[in-house]
Amino acid sequence: MSNTALLAQPTAPRHLHAVEDIDATAPAAPTGSRQLPAGTAPRGFALYVGLDEVKAAVDGVSLSTIVEALRRTIADLAPHAETYATVALAPTAAGGRDVDVVRLALHEPGAVARTKAEQPEEDRAPGGVEIDISRRRVHIDGETAALTFKEFELLQYLVLREGRTIERTELVSSLWSHADEDEVPGERTIDVHVRRLRSKLGRYEDIVRTVRGIGYRFDRHADVVIRYGHGTPSPDRF
Repeated sequence: MSNTALLAQPTAPRHLHAVEDIDATAPAAPTGSRQLPAGTAPRGFALYVGLDEVKAAVDGVSLSTIVEALRRTIADLAPHAETYATVALAPTAAGGRDVDVVRLALHEPGAVARTKAEQPEEDRAPGGVEIDISRRRVHIDGETAALTFKEFELLQYLVLREGRTIERTELVSSLWSHADEDEVPGERTIDVHVRRLRSKLGRYEDIVRTVRGIGYRFDRHADVVIRYGHGTPSPDRF
């Protein structure tokens, strides 16, 4: 089956794994020689392509042309293969290498952001929100936001699952998983934490959206920068 969608794919379930990057220039090695997690077997692969329509046009093609060409090649090589293509969308001011933006948009656990936060100071846009996951800091218009430990955990949980609506029950079970039974809050207490978090985000409070009757979702704006690091927790292992 073949589908194309202008959406980022949802985060993989916790029981799924990804093997290490494959160097396309290296000689092919049989799958059995790779170190795979116990009880797992390869089921396919993901190929991240960093290319916007402007660069594609310079090369005389379009993203849809490339996608269709890849599908035909795969169909010729392996007729039994199922394919799914998705185009990663990002704010026009996001900056960074295209392939890194794609990996982040599709929630690859090992991806590291190279956004405008990593650009020289003189190239950065003034103001906005900077969420530094690696240093556990949030800056609002250049000032450090005084988030509590739990408020930052809440924001981080939503950020790492960008675009996905998180139910209150999931927030409680994930953020208070190690708390004593009498310390675990009710679902409505989450609303209080979110209200306090939003008040500290000031005029950017709507990056944390309420999905009525379900829960909350993080929506990135063009003036929001997220800094990741090698110590960033994977959404699948939070």
